Amino acid sequence: MTDLSKHPTNRFSGLAEIYAKSRPSYPAEAVSYIVERCRLSKGSTLIDIGSGTGISSRLFASQGLTVTGIEPNDDMRTQAEREDSEIKTLTYKKGSAEKTGVESSVADAVLCAQAFHWFEPASALAEFKRILKPGGWVVLIWNERDEKDAFTKCYGDLLRQLPETASVEVPRGLAGQALLDCEEYHDRQLRHFTNSQVMDEEGLIGRAFSASYAPKDEATAKEFTTSLRKLFAQFAKQDRVSLIYETSVYSASK
Repeated sequence: MTDLSKHPTNRFSGLAEIYAKSRPSYPAEAVSYIVERCRLSKGSTLIDIGSGTGISSRLFASQGLTVTGIEPNDDMRTQAEREDSEIKTLTYKKGSAEKTGVESSVADAVLCAQAFHWFEPASALAEFKRILKPGGWVVLIWNERDEKDAFTKCYGDLLRQLPETASVEVPRGLAGQALLDCEEYHDRQLRHFTNSQVMDEEGLIGRAFSASYAPKDEATAKEFTTSLRKLFAQFAKQDRVSLIYETSVYSASK
């Protein structure tokens, strides 16, 4: 694992419900791009590494793909299994990016959505290569705040007042470069897409507290919530605010 946390697997324990409810999805244009670029079709096998509560897994299962989500955190994986129990082409298993437990040469694509920055990059990319079929693809996705938008900038400023924000967000913003630099993969590429998340006041609070670095102690959490409510009141229109994201999609073939 990386230096982002001594126990990155456990950082989201207790956050599964709020994470599932409050995190943004990914833009349809990005999903279509990934399916086309990786030449995926109905029945293609996709392994979603660090699948969390299943946001990305179910998104690609809805495209007709056969998806296995690999998630080390029991709370997050249980939440995903509970929500997706009726999706026949989607299963979840316990495992890590470095030791997925997946057989060799079975995947048409390996996906990491909002997760690769928690992994040890060299070991993870080697494991991805092992489980990919010849010509298979690795895809890394992140939603990152687009702070050219005034509200999104103010929200980011508020988050940056928290002591752990920089230790997560700075490495996260650089993590995809490991795939672009990896000569074991070919046709390496980065594309950007626009995304947004429209929320009411409670949705904004949930989004903020779904972060692994959100305050846990009662006094600080109460102060942080008050600041979020003030920010919402400043920017809300028709009782809604919109966080603007730039969705980064890194891809490369085996």
